[in-house]
Amino acid sequence: MAKTIYLDNGATTKVDKKAIEAMLPFFDNVFGNPSSNHEFGFSAQDAVNDARSSIAKSIGAKSDEIIFTCGGTEANNHAVKGVAWANKERGNHIITVKTEHKAILNVCKWLENQGFITTYLDVDKEGFVNSEDLKKAITPETILVSIMHANNEIGTIQNLEELGAICKENKILFHSDACQSYTKVDIDVNKQNLDLVSLNSHKIHGPKGVGALYVRKGTKIDNLFHGGSQENAMRAGTENVPGIVGFAEAVRQSSKDKHIAYMKKIQNKLIDSVLETYEHSERKGENVSKRIEGTILNGPKGDSRLCNNVNISFKGIEGEAIGGLLDQNFVASSTGSACSSASLDPSYVLKAIGLTDEEANGSLRITLSRDTTEEEIDRVIKLIPNIVKKLRRISPFGKLLKKLSIGSKE
Repeated sequence: MAKTIYLDNGATTKVDKKAIEAMLPFFDNVFGNPSSNHEFGFSAQDAVNDARSSIAKSIGAKSDEIIFTCGGTEANNHAVKGVAWANKERGNHIITVKTEHKAILNVCKWLENQGFITTYLDVDKEGFVNSEDLKKAITPETILVSIMHANNEIGTIQNLEELGAICKENKILFHSDACQSYTKVDIDVNKQNLDLVSLNSHKIHGPKGVGALYVRKGTKIDNLFHGGSQENAMRAGTENVPGIVGFAEAVRQSSKDKHIAYMKKIQNKLIDSVLETYEHSERKGENVSKRIEGTILNGPKGDSRLCNNVNISFKGIEGEAIGGLLDQNFVASSTGSACSSASLDPSYVLKAIGLTDEEANGSLRITLSRDTTEEEIDRVIKLIPNIVKKLRRISPFGKLLKKLSIGSKE
């Protein structure tokens, strides 16, 4: 049986072997509670503090500005709810973006039932926020702006420095969900004027069930959980010591420049081998379609796109059908965010960038990692055209598009 190729790293990643090794002692030998006043507790606390220091350093923060959480969703909930509750006497207006993760959008919807008002900014056809739209949306009641660093579906990397400068000028707290971008795109909380940043472990080859929230010192924020005084009295509950240690080790093992260059190389190879292009034929005096006809790259090209993200719509067929046939050929992919994969509705992210329902439903998301090999990408490049051809042959939409010569530039 062929080995399955894993291309759903936007959903989760394989845990780094060194992260696993770093975690093991904290399951049996160093198993103490970090809050305990004895050798076992002190050893566990030292490990947590070392991890906190590594993660803080990676984003230009101070160690005591890092709060460990159970993951990115908790970090997002704590950031948005905590700021809203703590600052409600100053204002009740929150600004976010239509393409945010559900862990932001659903929090905002919940807060609207508590008397808060949310402005959802539009994005352009590549998923970028217009800074002028942000400026216009700010009111005297605005207390928080939350804008994702890199989109989980289409890989769009926002200009946090520009957006953060607007927030700072207007004395508004600025939060970013950086779960997809962390270790792949530079994060500097001071340069980008960030007050809060959500991070998680399992997107960067660390274990599941652990994440972190950066909170700039002096930020007015309420607790999400109440109980003990763990995490500088900001997050009650016994720390997940093995997970925290594995998270920090995954950060240490990430070689940003080396890994980004490699992922960018195989990302470009995949996009260039699938996406429809046109070459001018001197003999016929017309544009001739190359590669797969009727394909659209969702999101930007180049350095403004997350290095491991490929999202392409195939006209005339369902993305779920492509993914199903890839799965039968031992390739794991997705049609969007793992958090929304059970929904039959078109991706709200793709709809927000202007795609029709048909185009959105025809999307396939492939997300790479530093472990993805060129040989695996070569195999996928050979598979996809045959799968698309087969599906279009049996699809009534595909037959219609063929009849109308999809992609024709005649």
